[in-house]
Amino acid sequence: MLRDPVGWAEVMDRLGGLCDSLKPDLIVGIEARGFIVGMGLATHKKLGFVPVRKPGKLPGKVYGINYALEYGTDRLEIHADAMRDQPRILIVDDLLATGGTASATADLIKQAGGQLVGCAFIVELTALEGRERLPDNIQVDSLIHYS
Repeated sequence: MLRDPVGWAEVMDRLGGLCDSLKPDLIVGIEARGFIVGMGLATHKKLGFVPVRKPGKLPGKVYGINYALEYGTDRLEIHADAMRDQPRILIVDDLLATGGTASATADLIKQAGGQLVGCAFIVELTALEGRERLPDNIQVDSLIHYS
């Protein structure tokens, strides 16, 4: 998809429509492919971008959260000053599978002071029920659904 400029533009336009309805102040992208999708969308919509990274990758003060995976645990971090003034946040990633990483990112955004308004994914593996782990009060959209 990344090598197809017409296909990529369609993805950005469709995710951009979600931005138009939710009106986020910032896009948060989850390491690593979420950086590609999130930065592309942030640039497309002229919004700021905030990365959520694995531990030890961000300089300065960070907030972190440990979370469970199917096969162990992991940790995510965000800059401590990334959510000044309680911005409206849209989480963007390439894939929603079990929802553990996206759910942890939602918790991290709340911890940092952001207001999560939605999550957007290119692909969702619906049989894994990942959206069930995301907050009930936000919009969750995926462009492609596989069962």
